[in-house]
Amino acid sequence: MYKTKAYSAASVTSPLASDTIARREPTEHDVQIEILFCGICHSDLHSVRNEWSNFVSTVYPIVPGHEIVGRVTKVGSAVTKYKPGDLVGVGCMVDSDGTCPQCQAGFEQFCPSMTLTYNSPDKHLGGVTYGGYSDSIVVDERFVLRVPSNLDLAGVAPLLCAGITTYSPIRHWGVTKGKKVGVVGLGGLGHMGVKFAHAFGAYTVVFTTSPDKKEDALRLGADEVVVSRNADEMQKHAGSFDFILDTVSAAHDINAYLNLLGRDGNITLVGAPPKPLDISAFSLIVARRSLSGSNIGGIAETQEMLDFCGEHNITADVEVIPIQKVNEAYDRLLKSDVKYRFTIDMASLKSE
Repeated sequence: MYKTKAYSAASVTSPLASDTIARREPTEHDVQIEILFCGICHSDLHSVRNEWSNFVSTVYPIVPGHEIVGRVTKVGSAVTKYKPGDLVGVGCMVDSDGTCPQCQAGFEQFCPSMTLTYNSPDKHLGGVTYGGYSDSIVVDERFVLRVPSNLDLAGVAPLLCAGITTYSPIRHWGVTKGKKVGVVGLGGLGHMGVKFAHAFGAYTVVFTTSPDKKEDALRLGADEVVVSRNADEMQKHAGSFDFILDTVSAAHDINAYLNLLGRDGNITLVGAPPKPLDISAFSLIVARRSLSGSNIGGIAETQEMLDFCGEHNITADVEVIPIQKVNEAYDRLLKSDVKYRFTIDMASLKSE
């Protein structure tokens, strides 16, 4: 083992603060990474505050962070894909069993034995895994991703969660040129959905409750912006969409969007409202519409997404902060006071 600097929360009411944690020395299949940037995901905040205890309880101390970009510093003797100096990324997963049907199909994100980047049982050191709010991390090479060198690294970090969360359903549902696609919400997830839908050539419509977001939505690649509280604007699009990506985690009327789908159209949820949605059966039946959900993507698909971003020069819109401002960033995140993701410059941790 070796020691590395990190920021952790000691309890559900504690702020994130400077800490020292243990990492394993690289095994033969491991890659050791110096972390350069780490994105802040809303799930970091939920986990630190144990707000997902019905799904998985937080074990303290917790070191969040699963949007990691860094540079390889050491590799194990059996590693073939990476060498010291390579720019790499690590997302929401750091291991899976590799043998179950999901893993064999390239869907590691659905593996029942998946190991999350933080707050999952650590099969190497015991306790739980620690995430990217730290100087370095050691990860099995199977879960390390190659980062295109032409992209801004601070903007790449959120691609490891927000990027793949929106890219995966867009690819799965066949978004291409000639399709009409809606994106509900223009936040951390929504702004990535707009960029991807536009890059795939779809006619892209953003739905927002905030008229003042119109200019930004158009800048990001939207062809049209609809204020969802305006019934006339909504009705104009009835029955016309091939696909809608719903990124909203607050309570909202899903039927209003189901009714915008054409025959065989689909809405995919990537936002997670806290209470069950009230769905009218007729909203689905009348045009063979479907409603689905999507998580992140597998390793191969995440690499595909990063390569696509490299080809199309796509990164997240980020505000870069020192780690000393992470608690302030959490407070602002609760107020949606960021355009559109926070990324921590991990060089700031060296001064701790």
